[in-house]
Amino acid sequence: MKKETLFALFVLAACVSCRNNAPQQDALQARADSLAAVDSMRQKEMDEMRQLAEMDRLEMENQYEEFALQYERMKQNVHDEDLAAKLDAEKKKTESLLEELRQTKATSTQEIMRLKKELETVREVLQDYIRQVDQLQQANVTLQGERDQARAEAERTRQENTGLAEKNKEISKKLDKTVAVAAQLNATSISVTPLKKNGKEAKKSKDVKGFNVGFTIARNPSARTGNRAVYVRLMKPNQSVLNASGTLHYENRTIDYSAVRSVEYGGEELRCTVHVPVGEFLTGGTYRAFIFCDGKMIGSGSAVLEK
Repeated sequence: MKKETLFALFVLAACVSCRNNAPQQDALQARADSLAAVDSMRQKEMDEMRQLAEMDRLEMENQYEEFALQYERMKQNVHDEDLAAKLDAEKKKTESLLEELRQTKATSTQEIMRLKKELETVREVLQDYIRQVDQLQQANVTLQGERDQARAEAERTRQENTGLAEKNKEISKKLDKTVAVAAQLNATSISVTPLKKNGKEAKKSKDVKGFNVGFTIARNPSARTGNRAVYVRLMKPNQSVLNASGTLHYENRTIDYSAVRSVEYGGEELRCTVHVPVGEFLTGGTYRAFIFCDGKMIGSGSAVLEK
């Protein structure tokens, strides 16, 4: 009987202890719930920061690719061996930095910042070579005068000196090619911004009602001035064209474009924005914008949407 009494007293004491600790347990549970909510918010912020970092990395990758392509185009149309060698070296350096960027994770902040500084250096060097092309164009004015005079002399002496006529014909072809390369436009600082119905930037695909594609047409005194049609071809993640509105000619074929805008180009730097309306439901993924003018692709950019 004594053992049963001791057991009953132990059970009674345990119950009293549980009732006394109940408020403390509730407080601990509330604290745990609060910490879980804070951790969830922090995780969401970190996910958003990673997505923004990845978009920034993709934009840098596009610019590195475009700069390498510009070096290749310039090298192919330069007949000075020293200048061609310098352009080739700069192109290889740009491609090497591009490969480093592709191997770098978007979360590697210090490495991304280093490559961003390198990108600005590449841009400055490229602009210096563009200035050299400007100087070459100025020299071409004199050469064109000499060409015209040589053509007139060749015409007068065509029957007597066929060799001179052929030589001037070759000079004319080379000059025409140089002028065409120097006159081509180039788009830089390209941004692709998804927009909500109220005009604010959208993050999720279900909220997107349009895209603003912004870019700067670089200064080019060699280019033809006047009215230009600038086309934007916006590709969805499945590689189909968003908001196909018409066609344009590019590299001996006809392709669809998403939007077109007419601009007045005067040879100086010009900032432009082309709006692409959205009348369909979009999926998450990468949306790439390609910019065309005078039958040439002059730049590209991209944006990543959440589902």
